Amino acid sequence: MRYRLTFVAGLAVGYVLGTRAGRERYEQLKKSARQVAQNPAVRNTAETAAQQGRQVAGKAYHAVSEKMGDHVPASVTQRVRSLRERNTNGTGEDDWGTTNT
Repeated sequence: MRYRLTFVAGLAVGYVLGTRAGRERYEQLKKSARQVAQNPAVRNTAETAAQQGRQVAGKAYHAVSEKMGDHVPASVTQRVRSLRERNTNGTGEDDWGTTNT
């Protein structure tokens, strides 16, 4: 019983000390991540990768459409059309807040 009580007390003290140090470290990591994300080189690279991804996805969509033809259910076709219209006629942002330029 004494060992259990010592273990639980040590666990509680470790938790309290860890959360204090953990919050400070979390704030440091958050600040560093924000600085990296705001770096123009990183933003340009991410934008280029996103644009290339959209191009590849478009090519894949057309390749699958040609092979599948009318075998794709109407519900899927309608969903894809509505997503494409929303992205071209909408705000220019996707669900994650990134631009579609």
